[in-house]
Amino acid sequence: MSQRAQDAIRSGSTNLMWDVMGDLWCPSTNPGGYVNVGVAENVLMHDHLLAYINTQLTLPAKFLTYNDGGSGSTRLKRAIAKFLNRHLNPVIPLEPSHLLVTNGVSSAIEHVSWAFTDPGEGVLLGKPFYGTFIPDISLRPGTTVIPVNFGACDPFCLEAVDKYEQALLDFQQTGRRVKALMLCHPHNPLGRCYPRGVIIKLMQLCQKYRVHLISDEIYALSVWENTVDKHPEPTKFESALSIDLSGIIDPQLVHVLWGMSKDFGANGFRIGVIISQTNRDLHTALKGTSLYSYASGVSDYLASIILDDTHFTDEYLALNCQKLSESYAYTVEFIRRHGIEYAPGTNAAFFLWVNLGKKYREIHPGETNGDDHDVTDKVMQLLLQKRVFLASGALFGSERSGWFRIVFSQPREYLAEALQRILAALED
Repeated sequence: MSQRAQDAIRSGSTNLMWDVMGDLWCPSTNPGGYVNVGVAENVLMHDHLLAYINTQLTLPAKFLTYNDGGSGSTRLKRAIAKFLNRHLNPVIPLEPSHLLVTNGVSSAIEHVSWAFTDPGEGVLLGKPFYGTFIPDISLRPGTTVIPVNFGACDPFCLEAVDKYEQALLDFQQTGRRVKALMLCHPHNPLGRCYPRGVIIKLMQLCQKYRVHLISDEIYALSVWENTVDKHPEPTKFESALSIDLSGIIDPQLVHVLWGMSKDFGANGFRIGVIISQTNRDLHTALKGTSLYSYASGVSDYLASIILDDTHFTDEYLALNCQKLSESYAYTVEFIRRHGIEYAPGTNAAFFLWVNLGKKYREIHPGETNGDDHDVTDKVMQLLLQKRVFLASGALFGSERSGWFRIVFSQPREYLAEALQRILAALED
């Protein structure tokens, strides 16, 4: 096996997620299975979406062919452009030629990493980060991920931009170049949006060093009202596309990613899109490699039907955000009632960032010998014993031990079962 294949074997062999997803809890058919609140899926609107899809699908023969090529059908690109023009308010309206469709945003991330970096060159990524960013960016392109530490600094404040610059300068001391800065906006796992001023300052940093800014906006339309906590005050979402780049950054350095997986609860569609409005070289470079990220013709057709239907999508997104808001409030109420610390100010995506390590220490003083990593590992073991799966902060590069991500975009019965098992694990 090649060295890269051996590396993939080692990393893949430790991915518990696939084992969990193959043995999911059902109160009637699999009561001993895992309750999964660790994978970023939104199932709250599945019935609503399926009811729509099952009345719409009459697949034309064209979508059984290679259609318009690997970058997505013309129909789908027109539908995405029309839809995102309504919801992301781009300064320059999107056109189909600005878009390249992929089979999910993971493929989009890998594509831009491959296009912008040579092996060993760097991409900046602030902590905590979406754990799968690491293999998406680095596994096949050979890119070096440069984690950015913030310490006591809020990752969403203006001063945090200085931390990115310091990480860039430190990396350059190795003789290698930083080629891009990856932003998850809204943020996974913290569920917050970057203020407009911070995005602008990050753009200015990228312009200074001729670094690409990649804004992953896969949760852009999963922004909801936080009714339970107001400190810090939740920030409204504004897309990088909605900022006039004049005098800030070369538009060829700004790229946005989006997809159907999160906002439409359709991870299985495998529809993502790279948006680059002025960088024609990027589109030309990816035209050939798009063969390896070809979206299914069925998914392409279904996505275009959905996104073209303004009435349905407006209704869908409003109801989805209402359900996310209610589910967040329910989860926070449980967490508060049981004295578990969490990160407030969330108003986007599906995540509650909770300090289970601290609660475990309170219940079991002296058991972890003061070892920060020990408490994270201990809690994770107890969670798995109770057959509940969360993503550990260690996988997200968390600078503080004991933190975990709860995905609350689940039906109430399922979420209640998960929370009870989490509490039982801590009290074990």
